[in-house]
Amino acid sequence: MKRRKEEELDARIDLFRRRIKDANDLKVRDDVFDTRTLMNLYYLSKKGYVEALGGSISRGKEANVFHALGRGGKHLALKIYRVATSDFKAMQDYILGDPRFRSVKGNKRSLVNAWTRKEYRNLLRAEEVGVRVPHPYAVRENILVMDFVGTDGAAAPLLREVALEGEEAERAYRRIADYIVLLHNRAGLVHADLSEFNILYDGEPVLIDMGQAVTLDHPNAMEFLKRDISNLVRFFRERYGIGSEDDIWSRIASEEKDAQMERGS
Repeated sequence: MKRRKEEELDARIDLFRRRIKDANDLKVRDDVFDTRTLMNLYYLSKKGYVEALGGSISRGKEANVFHALGRGGKHLALKIYRVATSDFKAMQDYILGDPRFRSVKGNKRSLVNAWTRKEYRNLLRAEEVGVRVPHPYAVRENILVMDFVGTDGAAAPLLREVALEGEEAERAYRRIADYIVLLHNRAGLVHADLSEFNILYDGEPVLIDMGQAVTLDHPNAMEFLKRDISNLVRFFRERYGIGSEDDIWSRIASEEKDAQMERGS
């Protein structure tokens, strides 16, 4: 019986390996789809989250994102963190100061798995306060299953890739500023890597890459918040001539008092 189960698992892993459209790219296959990751894909498939794996959407500093299909042909995004090539030191800077992950062991796989769980929890926390992010469905070690942002299997472009007109640019800027304030005052989070490279736009901005987001008691939270605000204003000023850091800081201070009063009432 045990031997048969092992053979079945091997067969399912091989099936996923054959389904990977980028499998002819040896670097992608070796860096991303090691045996442990393929086993995690098998687990997610067995649980019904993932029925088919599609092509690559993007490759980031630490992870690859793939298009996938779930139950009923639902379009999904599958984010797979690379264990072998992740920047261990960079991740430590964001994980070790987060009180939610004090017990994380120092080895690379444990850190990457904690980072993936951290993104899952940050996405849920952001969504709960009204920030538009891809809804997360499941996490399994280094794999995160999320909503696909796009149309008919075509991913939405990054903010830096779209040209906004007049009122649309103003509306997008205001919405992202709203999200910074909501994250800080309602979710107790700072995105910590917010820029035109980490925002999708499908008619409305969608914040992505929440793995590095930190709680307000992280020792570098204020530094990260300053950088997020500066990046947002820089982009919109350079491209559209709008934006004010002072305005966002003023809103954070004012609405933080309102949030504190609500919590105390």
